[in-house]
Amino acid sequence: MAVKSVALVTCLELVERASMMPKVSERAAMVDELIQAYRITQRLRVIEAKPATRQELTEFHSRDYVGLLEQAEAVEDEGDPDKMLEDFGLCYDCPIFEDMYKYVCWVTGATLTAADCLLAGTNSVAINWTGGWHHAKRSRASGYCYVNDIVLGILRLQEKFDRILYVDLDLHHGDGVQEAFYYSNKVMTLSFHLRCPGFFPGSGDADEVGERAGRGYSVNVPLKSGVTDDQYYHIFLRVIAVVKDRFKADAIVCQCGADCLVGDPISDGGAEGFNLSLKSITKCVQHLMSWDVPLLVLGGGGYHLANTARCWTYLTAVLVSMELPDEIPDHKFIDMYKPLFCLRISPHGTQPNKNEVASVNKTLQYIRVNAGIR
Repeated sequence: MAVKSVALVTCLELVERASMMPKVSERAAMVDELIQAYRITQRLRVIEAKPATRQELTEFHSRDYVGLLEQAEAVEDEGDPDKMLEDFGLCYDCPIFEDMYKYVCWVTGATLTAADCLLAGTNSVAINWTGGWHHAKRSRASGYCYVNDIVLGILRLQEKFDRILYVDLDLHHGDGVQEAFYYSNKVMTLSFHLRCPGFFPGSGDADEVGERAGRGYSVNVPLKSGVTDDQYYHIFLRVIAVVKDRFKADAIVCQCGADCLVGDPISDGGAEGFNLSLKSITKCVQHLMSWDVPLLVLGGGGYHLANTARCWTYLTAVLVSMELPDEIPDHKFIDMYKPLFCLRISPHGTQPNKNEVASVNKTLQYIRVNAGIR
């Protein structure tokens, strides 16, 4: 089908709520402001987000977990809440913060709003840059993810689309989404990620292929640090060709975690990241667009805030076929782009490429044989 229009889900309260998440404070505002500074909104349909209801959250998450999210601030103020909060993952990398439940509702609601645009057929591409939280489990927060809006978005899309492909470009393995659909042959999960000792979440080996009816519907592409733009896209093309041949997707959900870009501050386990610029992730998204099926585009990781804003702004422009000047326009967050004030990101990282051709080919051959999709 031809692209009718691209929808961007955003509104003032969504941006304000998403910007309060401690690990990426103000990131949502930076993305929103840069998109507006480049006037990309003139080329797309802006849709106001609606917060998710408690009932919508429990379409995937347990009632006990959603109830605790709702009451977490009060529980934290009680005498000895640590054990209860720890049992649900609300500690360490997922601390309680002010109005956390409202944050969860707005971020999830934005993804559901985007999914609804695709269900209605008013748009063939829908974007929610505040979403993409792929680590949260049914009853547990994990890895800065308090809610798995991706799973909820996929479940909403299943109201119309029979077979859904989930593609995860984040540096980290999309474990929460994979776990949710590990036994399903209606949702295929495909994750490209860094896999090395001590790196979160510690999953995502190529032999995690799904079970029972879902065997062959979980595809993992574990990579080592230092992968370059050209190598990454070459690997993507080889894997996606197998996927397209064996899984006839009716819709695609793509998580565009910008922590895969060079220079993202990665301190987890002392790991080094990838040597990627905007080039490779953009070509991956463009390739998915070429499939001519409804596409839901989400954010995710990205802890170099300026580079994340660069990435998602650039991708937004690409999705509406708009070319952007390299010089970043003057706007509220202009000082965050010093000293060059440019949109481009150099792909030249300092870490060596540890992805040897023979090792990569072995992994790709394993995937080709074991992605036994029917």
